[in-house]
Amino acid sequence: MLSLKTVRGALWVAALFSFPLHAAEQSLRIGYQKSSTLLTLIKQHGELEKTLASQGIKVSWHEFSSGLPLLEALNLNNVDLSADVADTVPVFAQAADANLTYFARETPSPYAQAILVPAESSVKSLQDLKGKKIAVTKAAGSHYLLIAALNKAGLKFSDVSPAWLTPADGRAALENGSVAAWVTWEPYVTSAKVEQHARVLTSGNGLASYQRYYLASTDYAKAHPEVLNTVYHALESQAGWLKSHPVEAAKMLSPLWGKLPLSTIERANAQRSYQIEPVTMGDLKEQQKIADAFYQAKLLPKPIDAQAVNTWQPTSP
Repeated sequence: MLSLKTVRGALWVAALFSFPLHAAEQSLRIGYQKSSTLLTLIKQHGELEKTLASQGIKVSWHEFSSGLPLLEALNLNNVDLSADVADTVPVFAQAADANLTYFARETPSPYAQAILVPAESSVKSLQDLKGKKIAVTKAAGSHYLLIAALNKAGLKFSDVSPAWLTPADGRAALENGSVAAWVTWEPYVTSAKVEQHARVLTSGNGLASYQRYYLASTDYAKAHPEVLNTVYHALESQAGWLKSHPVEAAKMLSPLWGKLPLSTIERANAQRSYQIEPVTMGDLKEQQKIADAFYQAKLLPKPIDAQAVNTWQPTSP
């Protein structure tokens, strides 16, 4: 039979070892993509890690090629928080019954997306896209821009042949002539204009406002609102820094963005609002337009209510 002294000793040892193990389990897994400018800069500065480390939370970073696989990872609990994704991406996630929470947004940046064609292309108008093969990233903001542009031209999505490509592959396809047009976003738009002399057929102005949203898994948002608050205010602070230090920001981003020239990065960043705000139900009106457009194009399996989602509101830091 174990003595009381032995039992107490065992409990003390268990407590001693269980506490640091429990503390080590506290983490924040952040998913991001190359166009996630603010969180990329936050990662480079390292201040968020220091702040959260003081709260016993370890940050890890996970890069994705585009928004859709990023939100899929969020829904599968492979990451806890998503950097900004285009307004279209949460619509697809919602259609797949993902349980996600909106916690911040970047206000509209309609000029940060465009349909590009080669400089000498015979495509001069949106109507000229009929029958053409077009590179586009599925579920990205550029996907909705293409639908909206075709609608404006009196065309259906079925009137073109989409080539579902990542930005890197889309750029290569436009350059080698395997597609007639490429629909993409910054910094790829400015880079293609500068380096490939691509011509803008249309931007998103008047077609797609291009808001970008930050999301978290709903379970994480409910369990760690204080972490979201820290991240939200870090985004606000970083946005202010970028606007007041465009050259310094470009220098930090250049090696991460394929050594793009600093002037290209500055021009690309100038097309984004980088204005961080909370998400309200009123902000989701265009989300409904996007959802309806995708459903009508038979790209969503069912209609969705864009306001049937979870939102989180920040508090003072």
